[in-house]
Amino acid sequence: MLINWEAGYKSSFGALPHGTRYVDPWVSGFNLEEQKAGAEQKSFDYRPKLKSIMEVGMKSIMTKALTPTTGGSGTTGYALVPIYVDPRIVDQSRKWTPLVEMIPRVTNFGLTADYNIITAKGGGYTANADAALPETDDTYDRQSKSIKFLYAVGRVLGPMQSAMPSYMLEGFNPTGNGMGEGSFGNVGAPNAKQTEVLIKARALKELEENLIINGNSSTDATQYDGIVALQSTTNQNDLTASALTWDDVEETIQSAFDDSGRPKLAVASSSVVTDLRKIMIDTFNFRPSDLVAGATLPFGVPPQLVLQTMCGPIPVIPSQFLSNVTGAKQIFFLDTDYIEMRVLQDMTYEDLAKTNDSSKFMLKIYACLIMRAPSFNSFIDNIL
Repeated sequence: MLINWEAGYKSSFGALPHGTRYVDPWVSGFNLEEQKAGAEQKSFDYRPKLKSIMEVGMKSIMTKALTPTTGGSGTTGYALVPIYVDPRIVDQSRKWTPLVEMIPRVTNFGLTADYNIITAKGGGYTANADAALPETDDTYDRQSKSIKFLYAVGRVLGPMQSAMPSYMLEGFNPTGNGMGEGSFGNVGAPNAKQTEVLIKARALKELEENLIINGNSSTDATQYDGIVALQSTTNQNDLTASALTWDDVEETIQSAFDDSGRPKLAVASSSVVTDLRKIMIDTFNFRPSDLVAGATLPFGVPPQLVLQTMCGPIPVIPSQFLSNVTGAKQIFFLDTDYIEMRVLQDMTYEDLAKTNDSSKFMLKIYACLIMRAPSFNSFIDNIL
């Protein structure tokens, strides 16, 4: 071991030459010139003056001997300084998924969801006494939607399973729609595989929510049709990039009412919710606190905007999966009594074939969305 004696000496004595007497109880009035001349003196103690030299020297040694970079670079930074990782993980890509819980989920036999509708009734009529009584024919139609298959697949290597500590996934389980009291709850992940399973579960639910809104089997045959595709142009109020007004809201809801629908929920681009709040405050002189009166939603979803309409109060929730692009914004007024998720198999975990030193798994859902009566709904399209 190499020791730098000179550095240690200077840290204590500074420039004093070797052999200098710096404490002598028998002499006083310490003076180097007088000491060299052999003058008689009584005592002296130079340590108070050496203290400041020693303090500066020790600080220099400490700084030079052990610094944050001492030891050179290691695999995770500087070799002697470990990395302390925050045990909390926040998913910055998270999305709110209120419709996954708000749309009724209905069990389904088979690979298609089939149902009948009446498109026209023969109707009653008036006649004279003892007139002939011909029958009138009703028109039925069979509708069929294919069950689609949603997957999220993960794989965790053995070394990661052994080495990764537990984490807290912050803001993971969503409650509500992200407005008002909506929140994300925390969940613990004790190991690497459980962390991966939880994240894949969230990814699958976000996929399901996105397909409920934007699914389109015409552009991607693996998807089920969502609200946008199923509603198509039925009861469409196309603003062609014009600004939304309260008259537009009233007329659009009336179109669903006239077709015997009773919308109970509105789903809109988040910027449309903002537009509606401004319209209601400016038009009706509402206070923001007045906009939630008379509405209740299932699964703890709080409304922050309620439209008082001819169909009764309609709470409006924003969707992160609807566009906020100017001239392409939308709001849908839905009669939720006739909208269902038909489920052959709800979310299920399954281990997959082992690949090398790893554990592979999948989560899956077999389901599709059906809208029994699009004419009971209405929507405003292409809002500025």
